Amino acid sequence: MAKEEITENEEVTAAEAVETPEVEAQEEKKTAKAGKRSEKALKETEEKLAKEERKAHQAEADTEEEKKPKQAAKPTRSRLERRGKNFRKAAEQIDKAKNYKLAEALELATKTSPVKFDASVELHINLNVDPRHADQNIRDNLVLPAGTGKAVRVAVFDDANVEGADLSGIETITKALEKGEINFDVLVATPAQMPKLGKYARLLGPRGLMPNPKSGTVTTDVAKAVNEAKAGRVEYRVDSTGIVHLGIGKVSFGAKKLEDNARAVFASIKGNKPASVKSAYVKAIHLATTMGPSIRIDLGEL
Repeated sequence: MAKEEITENEEVTAAEAVETPEVEAQEEKKTAKAGKRSEKALKETEEKLAKEERKAHQAEADTEEEKKPKQAAKPTRSRLERRGKNFRKAAEQIDKAKNYKLAEALELATKTSPVKFDASVELHINLNVDPRHADQNIRDNLVLPAGTGKAVRVAVFDDANVEGADLSGIETITKALEKGEINFDVLVATPAQMPKLGKYARLLGPRGLMPNPKSGTVTTDVAKAVNEAKAGRVEYRVDSTGIVHLGIGKVSFGAKKLEDNARAVFASIKGNKPASVKSAYVKAIHLATTMGPSIRIDLGEL
């Protein structure tokens, strides 16, 4: 009899153990209904406490970081100080606050070129124009009196033999273009042959080699165009900011020949002044050699 009672008691205890989770869940629901803190509120509280604990740890870490000795920051070097030794030595001979006369600036440029090769001499002329307007999109070509100092390879897109041309013949040039080969620096064509070059516009256009009447490379007088190209014909055009960039020769030319070329460029730019520009036409003129320091030119020179 006693054994049976013990067995029954064990069964009751096991049943209670099984029912415990359900009972606890019911009690928690009763607690929430009774106005005490819900499961959601308890979870939010735990997250808040964890967040505050993380902040405390971060504050301690920041305090320890502040206690560490900081390395002294090196002062930022100027642009001139970051340049090479030869450039800095050349720049010391130029007064940045001075506007030089053209002849003086060219004499100084030929002496301060910091490179060992025969450097190019460049003019950078900032014009008071807006290239978005057609009449202010300054563009022209001219023959430099002393040449450019470069060996120019001229090709003629025509079957006629032209004296001075390095390459000629429609079939010869077409075969080379089909292969993507460009063996010339200037391409001259007659108006009648221009339609045949249309299919190569994507190859020639981005390289500035597409013949154009404005640059004098589309003409009926092919011999004259070839001679001018060989003699030193150059083309210039303002960029999107209204600045003309143009090489006027080599350092080896000497100041006198470079001045002749520069005067020719100034005359061309002055002659192309738009009628719509009523205020000052030229903002600034700078002269520089390849990898050399810039020299500011007096605006009265143009």
